[in-house]
Amino acid sequence: MRYQLAMRYLDTVARVGSIRKAAEELAITSSALNRRILALEEDLGVPIFDRIPTGVRLNAAGELYVHHVRSQMADMERVKSQIHDLQGVRRGHVSIAASQALMPFVLPKQINDYRAEHPKITFSVRVCNRYSAITELQSFNADIAVVFEPDITPDFETVLKVPQQLYAQFSKHHPLSEHREIRFRDCMKWPLALPTKNNGIRHLFDRAAAGQSAQPDVAIESDNTYLLQRIIETSDLVSFSFTVGLPSREQDATLVHRPINTIDVKPGMLHIGRLRGRHLPVAAAKFLQQISSDLVTKKAA
Repeated sequence: MRYQLAMRYLDTVARVGSIRKAAEELAITSSALNRRILALEEDLGVPIFDRIPTGVRLNAAGELYVHHVRSQMADMERVKSQIHDLQGVRRGHVSIAASQALMPFVLPKQINDYRAEHPKITFSVRVCNRYSAITELQSFNADIAVVFEPDITPDFETVLKVPQQLYAQFSKHHPLSEHREIRFRDCMKWPLALPTKNNGIRHLFDRAAAGQSAQPDVAIESDNTYLLQRIIETSDLVSFSFTVGLPSREQDATLVHRPINTIDVKPGMLHIGRLRGRHLPVAAAKFLQQISSDLVTKKAA
């Protein structure tokens, strides 16, 4: 459909902020794509992009129009998914925004389990933090958000909340590995490898650290969970995780994980949510049901 193609062109330019880069991604020429954008602006009667030295940037009218376009694209995906269901063929796409700690274990299992039953379903997964989760939902880049301690806004509809205990993690040779449960003050005696402040685990840590007399010794700070894990494997640094970020018994754990006493740090919340008022495509709605059901089962276990 020509209208759908035009929407895709506009969405891509808005996302990458450059007509040249968007043209490369769309496999058309820059001049052809530029003509499409100019024709669209002429139809609307107003420009929707500001031309800047580094490319293009949506203006106020463009932000409004792109939000409408992305809403239409998401709605079309939902209708197409429902049509395929009527035909008895499970097709569709599920887009997820999730905290990085869910990437190693939880999401791979959930996606593999889902695709084992519905192999024609495709997925896209983006890492988000506690602030960007709602942005991913509002821009229709994600159907579902699974995020630890998100910044809740009226647009974020929580489908399920699962309590998550904070765990200290460190190398197998660390002196703290002798303890079965750890007090938060014990962690504060060691240099720390912490996620950045937009991370839900860091939010929980900072809240607990505010009540301590000693200041945390932050040796390294990163938004990359894998980097932090690799560093603490061969050092005396202490980092943190939460329940769903832990490896199962069947998985080879290269680190030691010990629960922080809940007297010191109250459990945080993992939220599974979507954009309020949005009707999800069938494939996304069923995946949301699956992951919610699985986490409820683990919560009860």
